[in-house]
Amino acid sequence: MSMVDAYMVFTDLGDVLEKLKKMNVDVYTKFMRLVNWFRSIDGKVMVMFSGGVDSSVVLSTATAVLGTSRVVAVTFSMPIVDEEDLYWSSEIAKSLGVERIVIEVDILSEKEFVSNPVDRCYVCKRKMVEKLNEYIDLLDIDVVINGTNASDLHTYRPGYRALREYGVRSPLAEIGITKEDSREIAKAFNLPNWSRASSSCLATRIPYGSPITLEKIVRIAKAERIIKDLTGLSLVRVRDHGNIARIEVDRNERRKFFSEELMDRVARELNRLG
Repeated sequence: MSMVDAYMVFTDLGDVLEKLKKMNVDVYTKFMRLVNWFRSIDGKVMVMFSGGVDSSVVLSTATAVLGTSRVVAVTFSMPIVDEEDLYWSSEIAKSLGVERIVIEVDILSEKEFVSNPVDRCYVCKRKMVEKLNEYIDLLDIDVVINGTNASDLHTYRPGYRALREYGVRSPLAEIGITKEDSREIAKAFNLPNWSRASSSCLATRIPYGSPITLEKIVRIAKAERIIKDLTGLSLVRVRDHGNIARIEVDRNERRKFFSEELMDRVARELNRLG
C-alpha cells in the first residue's frame, strides 16, 4: 500500500468547503476566491505539477471545480528533480483520477544552465515551458497554471519571471494564498503531503558559479537519501562545496541528528561518496 492509498483524498468540493470553514474562516474565504477563479475558466487547464503542497492544492481544486476531463497534470522529469517528488506527483494525480503527463527535459545539456548563473532558475523554467508548449495545442489547453503562492513572491524567484513571460498563471499568488494557507487547504482536501517539508531542485545545493554536473547531482541525491534513511529526518539538504558537504536540517528536527555516533556514521557514508 502506498502512502496515498492510506488517505482518502476528498474530491467533493462541498466536503472540502465544510471542513475548511470549521478550520479557518479566513482561509475559507480565500479558498472560495480560488474556487471562483477556476469557475471563471472556459475550457481545459494544464497544471505544472511537482507533487509539492502548493501544486497539489491547485490540482485538487481544479479537479474539484472543473472535473477530471478538463484538467491535465504535467510533471517534469530531470536529473535535478528528486525521485521523491516524482513519486508524490504520480500518486496524488492517480488518487485524483487526473491524466498526468511526464515530460523529460535534458536540462544538463543547456550550457546556460550548467554554468550556474544567479538566474539559473529562470533558464530552467524557460526551458520547461518551451517543452510544455509542444503539448498545448495537441491537448487543446486554454490555460497553463502553476503552484507559486503569495509567500514565494517575497523571495528571490527568477523562475517566476519566466513563467509570467510565457503567460503561465499562478492563482495562489494572484489571490494572496500563502504557504501556510496552502497547507490548511491541503489538509482540508486530506492530501497526504499537506505537512510535507518544502523541497527544491538539487541544483540549488551547488553554489552559484560552480558548474552543475550530473556527478554532483547524483552525489547530492545519494547523500540526502542516506541521511534521511539513517535519521528519519523529513528535510535534509546537502550543500556541495567541493570536498566539503554542508548539511542543513529543519530546526524542529535537529534533535534527531545531533548524536555523536550518528554524525560519525553519516560522515563515513558521505566520505564513501567522495
